[in-house]
Amino acid sequence: MNMTNAAAKTKELALRARYRRDRFMQALVGLGTVLALLVLFLVMAYALLKGVSALNLDFFTHDMRPPGEAGGGLRQAIVGTLIVDGLALLLALPFGLAAGILMAEYKEHPLAPVVRLLGDTMNGMPAILFGLLAFILVVKPMGGFSALSGSVALGFLMVPIIARATEGVLLLVPREIREAGLALGLPRWRVILSLVLPTARAGLVTGVMLAFARAAGEAAPLLFTAFGNPFLSFDLLKPMDTLPLRLFQFAISPYDDWHRLAWGAGLVLFALIVLSSALARLAIRR
Repeated sequence: MNMTNAAAKTKELALRARYRRDRFMQALVGLGTVLALLVLFLVMAYALLKGVSALNLDFFTHDMRPPGEAGGGLRQAIVGTLIVDGLALLLALPFGLAAGILMAEYKEHPLAPVVRLLGDTMNGMPAILFGLLAFILVVKPMGGFSALSGSVALGFLMVPIIARATEGVLLLVPREIREAGLALGLPRWRVILSLVLPTARAGLVTGVMLAFARAAGEAAPLLFTAFGNPFLSFDLLKPMDTLPLRLFQFAISPYDDWHRLAWGAGLVLFALIVLSSALARLAIRR
């Protein structure tokens, strides 16, 4: 009887210790989350405090002006960001999805490990190297900087992120869904397109938006490709301005007006990323 009570007491003590460790780890996770959100909040609050004064009608409807002149905005950079980043996403999306499908659905294919290795390597490369790659492949043959070369550079940046995100969410799709489609006599490619991809669409959109947000804030690849343009332009074969590029150039300038516009550019860039993510989520839910 005493041995039974002792064993029960030992088991109870061990269970309490496990509960204490569990609560301790939960507290650590909660503390880490609060600290991360606090840093993000402080950065956004400081950016809002510095840049809100630059956000007026001229900021969105006028191009930049030389330092010292009143007025002016960053219309050319906002429009250029939408064009360059949108084209980059269109270029990267089919390659990223195809690579992710190959790694997740055709693991036996001899190219699958090669594609995975290339994706991991590209994920670890500095963004500026993609700019140099686009400079060699596009800028040099075309004989000049262009929005197209900037989109190619950002597309290289997006492809591995989309590919690994696609692989991850497709692996979460239950095997039974694939087996049900194959049992109906559908070919494998049709099962993937009609059943697997729609099932994972929320995760796919998340991966795409992560890639878009990662590339939208990069200025280094655009230094060798899009180069920048102080005037509004829609020509993909000519230099084009973007918000990250203009933010970088304004931030290192000695003019207070340009510093103020740089903070405003950061706020607009953040708002564009948040808005695009919200619209994508809304579309998926509907």
